[in-house]
Amino acid sequence: MYVLGEQPTYVDQLIARLQTLPEQFLQGLAATEPVLQLEHIGNLSEQLHGDNLYLIKDGLLHAGIDGRPLFYLQEGDLLGLRQGSDLPHWQYSSDEPLALQPYPRAEVFKHIHADEQRQELFTQYLIGQAALLSDAFARTKLPDIRPNTGFQYYAAGEELIHEGDDAEHVFVIIEGHAEAFVNGMKVGDVHKDEIFGAMAVFTQEKRTATVIASEPCTVMVIPKEQFLGLMNSNPRIAHSLIEGMARRIDLMNKEITALRRQIGEN
Repeated sequence: MYVLGEQPTYVDQLIARLQTLPEQFLQGLAATEPVLQLEHIGNLSEQLHGDNLYLIKDGLLHAGIDGRPLFYLQEGDLLGLRQGSDLPHWQYSSDEPLALQPYPRAEVFKHIHADEQRQELFTQYLIGQAALLSDAFARTKLPDIRPNTGFQYYAAGEELIHEGDDAEHVFVIIEGHAEAFVNGMKVGDVHKDEIFGAMAVFTQEKRTATVIASEPCTVMVIPKEQFLGLMNSNPRIAHSLIEGMARRIDLMNKEITALRRQIGEN
């Protein structure tokens, strides 16, 4: 998805990343219908079946609401996730030939849920799409009323999260690397594409760790209300994310225990 207008470099990098994700989490799912070939079309919604999702194989698709162009989709993007919701429908049109690969909606979600890695990729895709729209909205606002959302840049040594603070956002590192500390002791690493800061948002407690950029980082920032709304609408993905965080916490506890044992022996 490309939002209309000028975009920072970090947005282009995220877009390039997101467009590779659908083919990855759809890998292994057999297409049961032939590719849908369309020419110039003014209202694509009339051609789409509500029980399908569509992977754009070729072409450019314009999207808007009430006749106002907002963004466009191209090869690699997934179409139809909003179908069946109570939200206003995007109006899709194309001025060139378009190739769409249909996938049964129910089979797609069954396929994603069957594998933890596919669940993680799908979560990244949903959060990334939401962040792109939030960032585009933020950049249309005047500086004095611009919301704290979208993307932020941190230099090496800067804090992304401070232990004890309120949890107002969830984060994903787009570029760079960070480290997590508890009471000044390093307890883990935060790598590129990793979702972090979600535990305190789920539990509504204070931050339990400080996260510091170990090198320059570009970070996607998702407001907690937006993140929780996304998780509520996709409970299976939320369950997978919580399981992943629980495994990381267990790993950190084991590392801390081993370190304490090592200190005791010395």
